[in-house]
Amino acid sequence: MASTTTLSSSSIRRIQQQLRERTKREQTRNNGRLFHEANRLKRLPLYLFTILDELTQQARAQGKDIINLGMGNPDLPPPKHVVQELVRQSRKPANHPYSRKGGEVERKLNEAIAQWYHRKFRVTLDPVEEVLPLIGSKEGISHLSLAFLNHDDVALVPNPTYPVHFNGVVLAGGILYNLPIHAERRYLPDLRAIPPSVLKQSKMLFLSYPHNPTTAVADLKFFKEVIAWARTHRIMVVHDFAYSDFVFDGPRAPSILEVAGAKDVAVEFHTLSKSYSLPGLRFGFGVGNQDILASLAKTKSYIDFGIFRAVQWAAITALTGPQDYVQWAVSTYKRRRDAFVPLLKRIGWEVPMPKGTFYVWAKIPPKFSALTSLEFATLLVQETGVVTAPGSGFGEYGEGYIRFALVQPDARLREAVKRIARVLQMED
Repeated sequence: MASTTTLSSSSIRRIQQQLRERTKREQTRNNGRLFHEANRLKRLPLYLFTILDELTQQARAQGKDIINLGMGNPDLPPPKHVVQELVRQSRKPANHPYSRKGGEVERKLNEAIAQWYHRKFRVTLDPVEEVLPLIGSKEGISHLSLAFLNHDDVALVPNPTYPVHFNGVVLAGGILYNLPIHAERRYLPDLRAIPPSVLKQSKMLFLSYPHNPTTAVADLKFFKEVIAWARTHRIMVVHDFAYSDFVFDGPRAPSILEVAGAKDVAVEFHTLSKSYSLPGLRFGFGVGNQDILASLAKTKSYIDFGIFRAVQWAAITALTGPQDYVQWAVSTYKRRRDAFVPLLKRIGWEVPMPKGTFYVWAKIPPKFSALTSLEFATLLVQETGVVTAPGSGFGEYGEGYIRFALVQPDARLREAVKRIARVLQMED
């Protein structure tokens, strides 16, 4: 790690030059290919996390001690009883053929999801028609765009947001319409500001609260307004509810399906990745409107052959077993939040206290405002070994911000702030 207290303009130019050269190399590599990618891939924004992975590897190769706060990859050990069930079921030969609808575990899984949903949100679901297990919620959200969007259909996507919300639209060949969200409106989209010409072509609206990356939360009043608007305009509402358990102050996060009539137009996606620290399990599920889920299931039937049955048994164990693990995980991230944000403020970085998720959404300090979010994230990696996610990776309206993921132990978070302090104190 650099020990100098002077940040020279040459250091900034070096970082900018590195990123330009990296982009040029990528363009040269693409031009030299025998087989060129589909045009739809050219519409995708640069996947900045891939670049950060490369920069991280370079920093590690130079001997830097890396503190990775970039990806939302939970560091907590998963529930022991769930892992034990996964191992036990993996040993059974009967669980290794293709998973097919209507089997014993498939039926029990859908019932477990419906029971879990009713227990948490007091919403009744038909386990056969209104529940669809997925190979991770990201997979389901992406394939939903593929199932419904034609080339002249518009998807309304708040920006910044989790990248699959807009990447799935682009890959499906739909028209992406960004809804800028800002702190002044509590990071809630202004649906009334959508031009009538856009609204006429709109087919889907994506939402996600608690929100990644901004950490904003939404209340039931907002969801009631959304459902009334969507029913009026006959627009599908897709709610990514990955962080349903992660609200630290105030009431719990409501499900959009708690709104009367929501099932007429809405589906909601969940995952075991965050609440149960099982991202590698690749298990999620969609619930809600049965016709929407049927079309998603139809699309998936041409693409995959279902979920490994041992994973399904493990998911049943997670959803139906004791939930004290979830409470422990949420309290752990809250403790980290309560320590990390004040430490940033102590070194002169004014950051609002996150309301939900396990992220911190931080505006780039004024001293470094001339840098793009990618350049600033690169600076942190190279000078401190601390990896963050550039805001532009979440859409153009994320520019000027970076996101910290609180997925390191307390001591490592304190060390990260200590290192960052040296950058903030550098002289121009």
